[in-house]
Amino acid sequence: MKKELAARFTVSLPPQLLKQLDDWVRAKGFDNRSQAVADMIRDRLVDQMQESPEREIAGTITLVYDHHKPHLTEALTDFQHDHHHSIISTLHVHLDHHNCLEVLVVRGKVAEIQRISDRLLAIKGLKHGKLTVTTTGKDMPA
Repeated sequence: MKKELAARFTVSLPPQLLKQLDDWVRAKGFDNRSQAVADMIRDRLVDQMQESPEREIAGTITLVYDHHKPHLTEALTDFQHDHHHSIISTLHVHLDHHNCLEVLVVRGKVAEIQRISDRLLAIKGLKHGKLTVTTTGKDMPA
């Protein structure tokens, strides 16, 4: 028996929405609507993962700050050392003489990563910070 590679289903859309979909498919470089729809579904599934506190996720926490702020770099370094089990890598970039961009790669359960992000982004002196979540890929089909 031959293994089916993909399931087919029909979607009905108003003409204007279909046009917008086709424009988006072309703009993003997808080969076809099916690839685009699958990408949108995966994106929504990743968003939904954040609703399950025990689910394992990966992501980044991006920070922008002035490294001349007293005690800020030390506080960030200490925090990262205290959470080395969830912060698996970092990238530090000097944007100009004062401003730095730091990207922390994180992995762990949703609740833990959210807690780490909330505490990190509350450190006094940060100019901006943001958590971006994605899947570990384990339970996401290609």
